[in-house]
Amino acid sequence: MNKYERLKNDLDIAGTGKLKAFGNSMLPILKNGSLLTFVKAANYDIGDIVFCKVKGRYIDAHKVIKKDTNKGFLIANNHGFENGWTKIIYGRVVEAEHQNRIIYKVE
Repeated sequence: MNKYERLKNDLDIAGTGKLKAFGNSMLPILKNGSLLTFVKAANYDIGDIVFCKVKGRYIDAHKVIKKDTNKGFLIANNHGFENGWTKIIYGRVVEAEHQNRIIYKVE
């Protein structure tokens, strides 16, 4: 089981999970190596940073930038690159920790 399958399983069973995310696609909101806390939600909105699957690939921390009744959610990084549409969202980021500091938190 890879880290994405483990997070998906944690969200399915407990409704929450953690994952360390790498890369710079969500700068300046999230930093490379941030420890992210995800929760499963009943609804997801524009601006939410989510864990999802787009075109068969897991995306661990990109934003919902559009919603459409038929297409689902348009997912993109923080620099304008669109990953594509998905109807599959597993959870959203509620907290990010980097170097023992909370750098992002959703109430």
